[in-house]
Amino acid sequence: MKSMIKKTFLCLLAFHLFLGMLHAHPSVEPGKKVLTIYGIKGPSGIGMIRLFEDIPQVPGFELRVEALAQADLAAARFLSGEAQVGILPPNMAAKIASSGKNIKVAAVIGMGMLSLLTSDPQIHSLRDLRGKTVEVAGQGATPDYVFRRLLRENALQPDLDVRLGYSLAHPEIVQSLIANRISSALLPEPFATMALSGKPDLRQVGNIQDEWRRFSGGDNFPMTVLAIDGDFAANNPEAVRIILHRFSDSVHWTVSHPAEAGVLAEKHELGFPRLVAAAAIPKSNYVFVPAVEARPALENLFKLYLDFSPVSIGGALPQDSFYYQNF
Repeated sequence: MKSMIKKTFLCLLAFHLFLGMLHAHPSVEPGKKVLTIYGIKGPSGIGMIRLFEDIPQVPGFELRVEALAQADLAAARFLSGEAQVGILPPNMAAKIASSGKNIKVAAVIGMGMLSLLTSDPQIHSLRDLRGKTVEVAGQGATPDYVFRRLLRENALQPDLDVRLGYSLAHPEIVQSLIANRISSALLPEPFATMALSGKPDLRQVGNIQDEWRRFSGGDNFPMTVLAIDGDFAANNPEAVRIILHRFSDSVHWTVSHPAEAGVLAEKHELGFPRLVAAAAIPKSNYVFVPAVEARPALENLFKLYLDFSPVSIGGALPQDSFYYQNF
């Protein structure tokens, strides 16, 4: 009897596991391969939001679109070979390439959209930050290093003249600004818009992007790139061409239709209410700049990483092969 009960239990367990597998991996049309475009929840994924609603049709492939919780997960999928197309921060893409993985940047899809926010009546410019504390979202990431460089350009030594805090995540910084637990912070969109809408006496100090252009003599700094697996691109150039064009269409649609894009961002759970996303999109610098055109801006950013943390991009500027040229 015990043996029969055990066998029955194991059969039921196997059946439920089988049903779970069917649910997790929907059937694929015969003759097609599954190809997932990986986004990232938060501001990075909003530019591609139209793809969630209108998935591209690519001959020979069944496309799926998935938003991952954070950039580290996207990087891990590229390193493992699971990802062929997806969003990454520029430094992560360069770091992966330095490991010997054949990864390429197809386009820059997000430029700098940082705001220095404060309720401190004494702060009106970066030079007024001497002796102050600024909470910075993302230690060791692009916002951190851009801000450190701008402080230097304004004759301030980070961590000496200005204390930089890294203890809070983006949503916590927003809430702390609104609740007066902190007075100054560096935030990307849409978090900057969330903070400004929640606290009337909070204001933006200068323009971080303009400050960068002024000292660098170049373009705005890239924040997000669309990366592709080089081997996949070489073997499937037409599929890549279709995806890139559709991605570009999504970015331009998002910029032109912020209200509708905000609704979709909320629907597909990218992390923001529709009204916040819609209000932030015009300030978020979503773009689609092919890699060859974006290379000077990317290299300006990579030189910043070489200054502050060479290991974070593999110790050298990426080679020519890093920039996808067949778009």
